[in-house]
Amino acid sequence: MNHIFFKFHLFVKNVLDFLGSFIILILISPILALISLSIFIEDKGMPFFLQKRIGKNQKIFKIIKFRTMILNAESMGSGVFTNEKDNRITKVGKILRKYSLDELPQLFNILKGEMSFIGPRPPVVYFPYNINEYPIEYEERFDIKPGITGLAQISGRTNLKWEERFTYDIHYKNNYSLVLDMKIILKTLAKVFASERVYPTDEFIKENHNLKK
Repeated sequence: MNHIFFKFHLFVKNVLDFLGSFIILILISPILALISLSIFIEDKGMPFFLQKRIGKNQKIFKIIKFRTMILNAESMGSGVFTNEKDNRITKVGKILRKYSLDELPQLFNILKGEMSFIGPRPPVVYFPYNINEYPIEYEERFDIKPGITGLAQISGRTNLKWEERFTYDIHYKNNYSLVLDMKIILKTLAKVFASERVYPTDEFIKENHNLKK
């Protein structure tokens, strides 16, 4: 019975994801256009940033975000890590990051069925582990769709150790409910409006920077 109840909740979740992303994209389309134009005007580059991420069942997909850094930033400086003083971040990018507006294009990933509003954040294919090298105890985090936000993001965001993030991801997967989703959405909105820290601390960067890609 619990399995049937869980499947029903996932079905409702998928329907809400599709309808929600479709409606929101229509409503905020002028904002998306304005942000895209602002990014292009600043450095004449592509406004969107596409990156390979690991999704449900460890399937690779391309996440869509607004570009907040100069072109080819990943191959410069501290790579996937950044901080408030990172000179790779553009002026427009600083504003987008502060209010998490750079995440808005992921609504297209939700519409395509690659992501959900709530779920584990999808890691890049080479960090913190290569895609085929995840410890077996963490593999079940990939049993559900990744999300724009999740339990780990409202519990410590960028400064949780990877093991802690994965523990939260697995806890979410094993205790999933629509009520839990609503709590995560409300807490996420509160953190966004409060402009909570979106950058990892220097200590976190130093601890993780030398991990094998």
